[in-house]
This record gives sequence, structure tokens and C-alpha cells, in this order.
Amino acid sequence: MIPTYRQAMDALYLACVLIASSALVLISAVIPWAVYTRYVLNRAASWPEPMAVLLTIVLTFFGAAACYRNRLHMNVSFFVAMLPPRLRRVVDLIAELLVGLFALFMVIWGVKLVEATWHNTIADFPALSVGVTYLPIPLGGAILLLFVIEHVSGGQRTDDGGQMVDDGQRRTEIIPANQPSVIRPLSSDI
Repeated sequence: MIPTYRQAMDALYLACVLIASSALVLISAVIPWAVYTRYVLNRAASWPEPMAVLLTIVLTFFGAAACYRNRLHMNVSFFVAMLPPRLRRVVDLIAELLVGLFALFMVIWGVKLVEATWHNTIADFPALSVGVTYLPIPLGGAILLLFVIEHVSGGQRTDDGGQMVDDGQRRTEIIPANQPSVIRPLSSDI
């Protein structure tokens, strides 16, 4: 079951990265268009600013979930690194459970926000429901919760097939047998 779950999380991670990166590319196209229409054509388009805000919401919640899965989120581990290995694992588990609680909060209250705003419209996009624009909040929370379950249930595989381990000093990744055998620190611990 765990390998199947990890494969599903790999696919979900890839989907998050594709969604977030597409949003970033679109933001990079929309903002210059807004500047061009405002300062070159002297006729500012009304849609680029709200579109950029909506894309930023998508980028934020899907990108954050993807970064969390690869442990690329901000983390201050100075004091935790001083703890003995057993206590460090307990603190890491508590941190994972707190992130899971936060993700659950995002899902529950995000769904309520979507429901409360579903029948409202955006002035610049009358066909678009405000509730749809808030969907990334509960969706990102649900994905984050799935990634927390993956971390808690057996660690998380790295991109190159290695496995995250705790060697008592710092988290490292073990490179698979088909690659040179090297143990290197994770970039989030440097």
C-alpha cells in the first residue's frame, strides 16, 4: 500500500508543480500586458490585475503544498538539531501533526468560504464565481494533508528515488544503488 500511496503522491506532486508553474508563467505574461496597455496604448485593460491576483492564489496554495512535500519550506531547526535523535523524532512528529492540523483547518474553513461566496461574482469576470476563486484554499489544504500523511506514515521519497533518513545528526538522503553511493545533506538543512 505504501508504494502505491507514494506513487499517487508523486503524481499529485507533479500536478501541483505543473499548476503552480503554469500560474507563474501566466502571471509573468499578464503583468507586462497590463503595463503595455496602460503606458503604451494609454488605455488600461481592466482584467490583468484581478487575473494576476487570482493566479497568485493558485500559485500560493498549490506551490506551498509542493514545496512542503519536498521539505523546501522555511524551517528553523537550530534548537531541534541540538536534541538527541529520539527527542528530535518526537519534535518532528509534533511539527508534522501541527501542519496536518493547519491543513485540516484550511480544508474545513476553505470549504465554508467557497460555499459562502459561490453565488457572488467578480466585477471584471462576471461569469466567474468568487467561490471558484477560493477553491485553491481547500484543495491546497487537502493536498497538504495528504503530503503530511505521507511524511508521517513512512517518510518521503526524494526525486531521485532515494529515501529520507535520520542519521542522528541531520536528515540526509541515501542515493539508490544505481547511482554513486553518497550521503548528502538536504538543502533545507544547510
